[in-house]
Amino acid sequence: MKGIFWNCNGFADGMSDLTKEKSLDFIALSETGRASFPQNTLNTICAGRDFIWHCMAPRGRSGGMILGVDLLTFDIGKIVEGDFFIRFKLRHKEDDFKFNLISVYGPAQADQKSNFLSEMVRVCSKETLPIIIGGDFNIIRRPDEKNNDNYSDRWPFMFNAVIDTLNLREIDLTGRKFTWANNLPNQTFEKLDRVLVCTDFESKYMHTTVHTLTREISDHTSVILY
Repeated sequence: MKGIFWNCNGFADGMSDLTKEKSLDFIALSETGRASFPQNTLNTICAGRDFIWHCMAPRGRSGGMILGVDLLTFDIGKIVEGDFFIRFKLRHKEDDFKFNLISVYGPAQADQKSNFLSEMVRVCSKETLPIIIGGDFNIIRRPDEKNNDNYSDRWPFMFNAVIDTLNLREIDLTGRKFTWANNLPNQTFEKLDRVLVCTDFESKYMHTTVHTLTREISDHTSVILY
């Protein structure tokens, strides 16, 4: 199973070639900035494959997500949209493995972060099926996930507590240490994008790794799941 979590910053250029090159089974794009996409655009993103999509509208000038999966790879069950997530219940046709695929886009605004983490707990703690949750969480976990000393432990502490409470594990990232950079002269680099899985998912796909792929059209990197 292969998929991509990508903060595309309003652009999805080049996705068709990437879908073909990596044979992607699911595509999760955040910060799309759009309430909907024409079908021909979605067909281009998935390189004409038989994908089913769910689009989540942005709030104001930021946000927005789309999540799509290949119907040749998965049977799809319930689709749920929250304030900060889209969730698909899926069955892998090849091995009958059932799980939850969750794409998130965490708020950049500090006054919304507690709501985001609370929603993450509510959604994941009630699930009986295995979980994979990925995207732009907009929270770092440790001081070394940032390239300067402007660090507060408040949100990392709460984020790590949520991860521990839900018994999730972060899949190791290869290819790049940071996944986001701003455009200021003295750039700040942070690791905001990641993939978390439960133990059942990890046991099923024990050789799963995550790679970053730099996209010149965005400040974020793509996170590719193998």
